[in-house]
Amino acid sequence: MRYTLKLLSVLSLTVSASVFAGSFTLSSQDIAQGQFMSKTQEFNGFGCSGGDVSPHLKWTNAPKGTKSFAITAYDPDAPTGSGWWHWQVVNIPVTVTEIPADAGNTKTNRAPSGSTQIQNDYGSRGFGGVCPPEGHGVHHYRFTIHALSVEKLALPEDASGALAGYMINGNTIESSTIEALYKRD
Repeated sequence: MRYTLKLLSVLSLTVSASVFAGSFTLSSQDIAQGQFMSKTQEFNGFGCSGGDVSPHLKWTNAPKGTKSFAITAYDPDAPTGSGWWHWQVVNIPVTVTEIPADAGNTKTNRAPSGSTQIQNDYGSRGFGGVCPPEGHGVHHYRFTIHALSVEKLALPEDASGALAGYMINGNTIESSTIEALYKRD
């Protein structure tokens, strides 16, 4: 009986520690889960006239074994048959846990030192803002932080969004997503 009680106490502490351990979480001062984004995050081109500013992102409680991070911004609703990559940043050092708004602007050099921004589906590196077709309804934009098991992804300089996504997903320990919305009437 005494052995059983000790075992139950140990199991209870183990479960309690798991329940109270923080989960990997992404937050932002600029976008929110299920909420519409502002014109600030809209692309400037393709008929859109927004600020083309990537949102502030912050993450906490990276899982054990994390060696680097990657950020992706993806629209699964784009009428392409394969969605639309708005932004991919790889090889973010494990010491970085927050990026400022406009870090996706390759002219301001606000991305984390050592990171690489992959070419987006607009054909340029860095953040390409939201720009769903007029009258196409609400689009869902998935901003995801990936905790990776490797320090650097071995990608060619001209890696496609699909290849980068494959390598990111193949090395992800855990991820956290904010799905924000946008619509053009």
